[in-house]
Amino acid sequence: MKRHLAAALLALTAFAAAAQSADPRDPFEGWNRGVYRFNDSVDIAVVKPVAEGYRAVVPDVVRAGIVNFFGNFGDAWSAVNQFLQGKGESGLLMTMRVATNSVFGIGGLFDVASEAGMERRSEDFGQTLGRWGMPAGPYLVLPLLGPSSLRESLALPVDTSVSTGLLTQDTGVRLGLAGLQLLETRASLLGASKVLDEVALDKYTFVRDAYLARRRSLVYDGDPPDEPEAAQPAQPGQPAKPTPPAQPAQPAQPAQPAPPAEPAKKQ
Repeated sequence: MKRHLAAALLALTAFAAAAQSADPRDPFEGWNRGVYRFNDSVDIAVVKPVAEGYRAVVPDVVRAGIVNFFGNFGDAWSAVNQFLQGKGESGLLMTMRVATNSVFGIGGLFDVASEAGMERRSEDFGQTLGRWGMPAGPYLVLPLLGPSSLRESLALPVDTSVSTGLLTQDTGVRLGLAGLQLLETRASLLGASKVLDEVALDKYTFVRDAYLARRRSLVYDGDPPDEPEAAQPAQPGQPAKPTPPAQPAQPAQPAQPAPPAEPAKKQ
């Protein structure tokens, strides 16, 4: 009985230690690392080889048309989020961009608007929630979907509901469009994943920090405010440094009496 109790306490201690994180933005690091390893295994075994084959077979001009088509649909959702964030000028610009590419770009297959100087300004519902004041919350790694946060996870169902799947009621076509978009996205990241494998000592930490920094920058349109410095936790086994007592106020110096006036000299 004592052995079982000791084993249970040891397992509980190990689980608690794994759940702790040195980064306050990532309180579930133990769980997140496990999901990250799972996602990485699936990517290495399935997704990455398929994406490499897709890139090798599909001509660049066809891939450009696929990217433009999905990008045009995303621009329409970006326009909605621009208006929701109170960015009327950007919302009108994105609306004009969608209309231009839809008409003159043959349904968005060609990016005519960029050549006309209408720059893409992408926004999603997660950024909208951030502009409304909702904090990012703890960092999360979602199975098969990758890096996220509590705020982005809450916004995800809204963002995914507004997709090219709205163009058809056929379930097979909708799944095909979603799979094609996922495949094209992964193929476009093959170069970045190679750099990650070569440079990062801890890929999990590198991806987490890069993701959080990028999302924060996007919420504030590239000009995020300075983050408050977090207090450094005390090292295990060492007491926290006591706060030095406030220095007592110096007593005010008494006013010096004015010197007596000199008597007037007799003539």
